[in-house]
Amino acid sequence: MTAIEPNARALPEQCAYSDLPSELFVMDGNGGEDEQIVRPSTTYWHDVWQAFRRDPLAMGGAIFIVLMGLCAIFIPMVSPYSYDGFFPLIRNQGPSWEHLCGTDQMGRDIMIRILYGARISLTVGIVAAVINFFIGVIYGGISGYVGGMVDMVLMRIVDILTSLPSLLYIVLIMLVLGSNVGSVILALCFTSWIGTARVVRSEVMRLKHSEYVLASRLSGATTRHILFHHLIPNAMGPIIVSTAFLIPNAIFSEAFLSFLGIGIQAPMASWGALANEAIPIMMTSPHQLLFPVAAICLTMFSFNFIGDGLRDALDPRMKH
Repeated sequence: MTAIEPNARALPEQCAYSDLPSELFVMDGNGGEDEQIVRPSTTYWHDVWQAFRRDPLAMGGAIFIVLMGLCAIFIPMVSPYSYDGFFPLIRNQGPSWEHLCGTDQMGRDIMIRILYGARISLTVGIVAAVINFFIGVIYGGISGYVGGMVDMVLMRIVDILTSLPSLLYIVLIMLVLGSNVGSVILALCFTSWIGTARVVRSEVMRLKHSEYVLASRLSGATTRHILFHHLIPNAMGPIIVSTAFLIPNAIFSEAFLSFLGIGIQAPMASWGALANEAIPIMMTSPHQLLFPVAAICLTMFSFNFIGDGLRDALDPRMKH
């Protein structure tokens, strides 16, 4: 005879399921409560949004940028004041209910000029970041995925561009194309994509030997399909963070160029140009320098807070 374990039930070798006693099918324990799903199923980007919302500094920065953009678009449309012109009767007035930020040396409302400057600064920052994003993703993706001689040549080009003094080619671009928004964006995009390209290259080199990439390659997928449908989407977290930090850098660079007098020129309003115009009278009318500088600082802080929040939200190691 074969020994039967103490907890085992001896059943006939040949029996129908209908002949089995019903007590064998009684669920033990807590009735299956351990199998219940206690957390609703969510997507990766939903978790990212929830983590971003829990960061007060990031949400505060995002709200400030949205409000700044809306004010820059709509307030100048309904305001009775213009960003240009000459109004000698109200020159160099301090802040008041009629002019919340005061007036400048030409009698122009400073708040309206700051909002017009916000249009230029936000446009330059966002457009430059988007252009740098596409250039950096394509350049870094090709370099990281193809590798070999192609990677070496592309990286040596990057090293050469990095070694060039940025102010030199910026001044040359301004001399050839003039001081306008387009030339400023072109100057800022000349080498700003290098950081994004290096991030993309490192991520692609890390992911290109993964199992899903090998399976896609064996199934006959093209290099472009693998790069833009598998590698780039899986490396999107660091890419988004890198792009988010490009926006404040572009805004500060535009303000710096305008402050030096080689960026946006009068009568167009730019935060750097407003600060430059206020330097000669900063002792008698400090508000003319204070408000443009405050706009630059708050915008820079807001975008940096957004970048920090995105970095924490997109990093799986920061999940609680």
